[in-house]
Amino acid sequence: MQFLKLVIRNTFRQRLRTTLTIFGMAVAILAFCLLDTIVEAWYIGVNSASPNRLISRNSVSLIFPLPLNYQSRIQMVPGVDQVVYANWFGGVYIDERHFFPRMAVGPENYFDVFSEFRVSKGELTAFWKQRNACIAGRKIVEQYGWKLGDTITLTGNIYPGEWRFVLRGAYSGATKSTDETLFFFRWDYLDETVKKKMPARAGQVGWYVIQVRNPADAGQISESVDNLFKNSSAETLTETEKAFQAGFLSMTEAIVIAVRIVSYVVIGVILIVLVNTMAMTSRERTPEYAILKTMGFGSKHLWFLIAGESVFISMLGAALGMALSYPASSVFSSSTGSLLPVFQIHFWKTLSFCALISFGIGIVSSLLPIWSASRVRIAEALRHMG
Repeated sequence: MQFLKLVIRNTFRQRLRTTLTIFGMAVAILAFCLLDTIVEAWYIGVNSASPNRLISRNSVSLIFPLPLNYQSRIQMVPGVDQVVYANWFGGVYIDERHFFPRMAVGPENYFDVFSEFRVSKGELTAFWKQRNACIAGRKIVEQYGWKLGDTITLTGNIYPGEWRFVLRGAYSGATKSTDETLFFFRWDYLDETVKKKMPARAGQVGWYVIQVRNPADAGQISESVDNLFKNSSAETLTETEKAFQAGFLSMTEAIVIAVRIVSYVVIGVILIVLVNTMAMTSRERTPEYAILKTMGFGSKHLWFLIAGESVFISMLGAALGMALSYPASSVFSSSTGSLLPVFQIHFWKTLSFCALISFGIGIVSSLLPIWSASRVRIAEALRHMG
């Protein structure tokens, strides 16, 4: 206990240097928490993908559509439970900065397949009764202050013109990892307008979502679906929802790797700063260590004093950084909008890892001063002047 008190007192003998080091450590841990959470948020679609859903798209590219009549044929494949479809709409709300994913969906069992989107029965009934109805995620409803019955106007880019939708429902996520920034409207409303303005593109969907009864049969069902349309004018590529999401992320893999590298560089920088702080502290206290040795204290006591002070500084900075990470993540989440729709710091994963890293930094930072203090001779240390 006396040694612990001595460690705490030693820590704040050079208050300015210790305070700056603690704040530096806090900033580094805060940056690491945010960067690690960015990577987690980037992969949230992959990690939360359902194992019993398959995505079937055009084998050439996602930008090429598939005929609507594929639905009934896919439904007949053994092991398939339900088949729904969706179409990317794009469009602009207010201006390009106000982005959120907009999709035309159908048929009426769409939200049965995506059970993580929780919508009340009354709102679903109202949605399927009105041709130009829409359902939006809770986050964007709150962000723009929409209310049920409001008219939302989108300017089409893929599908030109002004599109007016009436908000008939707001869904919430079944879990914290569910994306609550999506905007859905009825595919038949889109197709009805396309028939008039672009008849060649009518009766087509972007992709099919296939719900299978047994996830273990996903590979066999995927192959069966693709064989159905082999050598047709619109061949399909069917894969698990997780593989489908990962395909999008593969195009930005270099960015994710860069973010990971930067997060570890930050930790490396603060390690160097703490090593320098502890080296200066140890050099200043060399005569004190000699006196302790003269009084009969062994090397293990010096190790405890030096390592204890280093770990204490490191953990204080880590605690401050982790405490700041929650308000910082809230500000960051609101600024990213739908780019990173699920941005939350995981306590047991991210923060416990940061605490472990901070403890390790404290131990590593003390190794050089411990080595120097254990090697110095008493007579030489007593003559040391700085």
